[in-house]
Amino acid sequence: MIAEPSYTMESLSSYLDGKTEVDALRALADLYPGKVVFSTSLGYEDQVITDMICKHNIPIRIFTLDTGRLFPETYSVWKKTNDRYGIQIETYFPNQEATEKLVTEKGPFSFYDSVENRKECCFIRKVEPLNRALSGNKIWITGIRAEQSPNRQTMTQVEQDDAHQLFKFHPLMNWSFDDVKAYIRENNVSYNPLHDKGFVSIGCQPCTRAIREGEDFRAGRWWWEDNSKKECGLHAK
Repeated sequence: MIAEPSYTMESLSSYLDGKTEVDALRALADLYPGKVVFSTSLGYEDQVITDMICKHNIPIRIFTLDTGRLFPETYSVWKKTNDRYGIQIETYFPNQEATEKLVTEKGPFSFYDSVENRKECCFIRKVEPLNRALSGNKIWITGIRAEQSPNRQTMTQVEQDDAHQLFKFHPLMNWSFDDVKAYIRENNVSYNPLHDKGFVSIGCQPCTRAIREGEDFRAGRWWWEDNSKKECGLHAK
């Protein structure tokens, strides 16, 4: 059995430094065969990364979390993506028993009542399924960009995720929103039509709205909470 390479966050970052996004993705797939996964929510950034992976036949598994509360438009772009690239995006659902218990005891909109309730819903519908999706893998690819929120501006392109015992790689970390839209346009990539209606970040339907002029990228997510709480727990270290 061939031993897996031993990297620190710093040494892996140095190894990827200077590589294009595609070359970096390919290098990670070569370093950790079968243990590199990409989580897509079918938004702008994730569609760019999916195109890079599929167009260049990079052996990285692509999965998504179906919370049961997604927009119809999200399912539509999901199907178009599968059809265009001839792939089947792996799907992870929330635990049935936990979801039934939550909705039975607290109703379908408990997340509006408190931050604690919202985080409970996010944990059941997103975090626990994510934990299953990442189990046993070494590299987690995401579509995070620095300008999306104040919290993400402090992130680095390569991160060590102790909770999941793997490294995270954000290939578009330093891209601007205009960079993303230009790639989508120039490569004719399918995207969620909600983006044309002011939805920048698209998650669950009850928790996402279009942003207004001058608002930041995360303003449309959990808009009833203050900006310091605009994460769901997926990217907690």
